[in-house]
Amino acid sequence: MTKLFHASAIALCSGLMAGAAMAQDSCGRVSIAEMNWASAGVAAWVDKIILEEAYGCTVDLVTGDTMPTFTSMNEKGEPDIAPELWINAVKDPLNAAVAEGRLIEAARILTDGGVEGWWIPRYIADAHPDIKTVPDALARPDLFPAPEHPDRGGVMNCPAGWNCQITTANLFNAVGAADKGFDLVDSGSAAGLDGSIANAYERKQGWLGYYWAPTAILGKYDMVKLPFGTELDMAEFNRCTAVPDCEDPKVTEYPVAEVFTVVTRNVAENNAVVMDYLGKRAWSNDVVNAILAWMDANQGTNEDAAWYFFETYPEIWKAWLDDAAAAKVQGAL
Repeated sequence: MTKLFHASAIALCSGLMAGAAMAQDSCGRVSIAEMNWASAGVAAWVDKIILEEAYGCTVDLVTGDTMPTFTSMNEKGEPDIAPELWINAVKDPLNAAVAEGRLIEAARILTDGGVEGWWIPRYIADAHPDIKTVPDALARPDLFPAPEHPDRGGVMNCPAGWNCQITTANLFNAVGAADKGFDLVDSGSAAGLDGSIANAYERKQGWLGYYWAPTAILGKYDMVKLPFGTELDMAEFNRCTAVPDCEDPKVTEYPVAEVFTVVTRNVAENNAVVMDYLGKRAWSNDVVNAILAWMDANQGTNEDAAWYFFETYPEIWKAWLDDAAAAKVQGAL
């Protein structure tokens, strides 16, 4: 009887240990924030499809936005994953949450970060190879006519209420663009800003102004970002460039935005499957721009764009997975 008891206890213990090991290797139920901008929404669907098809997870998508999602993850521990969180928008509270162990920066999803700056069309850059910087462009107002005053150059600004409207205006003043024959042009809306690039491309006209990546527009139209000819001065950017109506702006580059996948402590500590996958999953702005351009042209959903990614870029996503997992995703196409 004693031997039987010990044998049963050993079997039970072995079973519990095996169950714990299986739990570590299984995925279970995971919630992912489907943010309300295109690149993050597509990323959420890419993660959902891979985690479900390759690893058998049950994935719930939760509608999100930067501050509400961050607040919910920080205070309630849900959703489990924010695939594309722009760190600069929540830097101080996120640093506190990470330091206190509530949230974890799991991986950098954009390999080259979120990019901001002043851009010109590729055909202008090719036709005028001497234009390599913003000061070079400002020496040629004739190449970038303002819509309402074509005898002057134009720098296209962001819509009212966007932070980039403030930074663009301050940099416009810092480089002395008005004295060099340029007007700062109000785009009016996001559609107006996009439309100004589209119209310039259709007419093969010059265009100079603010834009950012990843976006569908930069996937559809080949644009060249011009450096300001100086180093990034982060202290100056915070002191003045990003401050409304700063009286004494100085020239500085835009910072590259840190864009990370952030997870809750529960996922980091208890879901090795998810953490291993997220640690390998990353893509570049060029790839995301192209996906978003396809999505825009085909009026696709986030899910449509995710499947387009799997079909078009197998060399990228297969590098994130082992052969068995990749075969399962391939079989779902």
